[in-house]
Amino acid sequence: MTRHYGMFQFKEGISEAEIENCFATMQDMVGKIPGLLEMEHGPYDSTEGLNDGFTHGFIMTFDSPESREAYLPHPIHEKVKDVVVPKLERVVVFDFNVLPK
Repeated sequence: MTRHYGMFQFKEGISEAEIENCFATMQDMVGKIPGLLEMEHGPYDSTEGLNDGFTHGFIMTFDSPESREAYLPHPIHEKVKDVVVPKLERVVVFDFNVLPK
């Protein structure tokens, strides 16, 4: 499995409704892009304060690195980026392959 993890800092003035729409649009990719098994997301929730201004995170699970690579230029993903990216001040994405136990 491959995990695709990201953190978002939304631009000032972006409403909760707009944020919810971003994540709903992202969630809608599950089942439409081959190999994208699931997506989880939520707002930052810790007293540590180590989020460096990032307010929301997500984790996508792919069945393989090849599926993740096919997802990146996929037309559905490109349409989702058109919705989400203009609302972001900053984004960090980190991918890793899950090692066997």
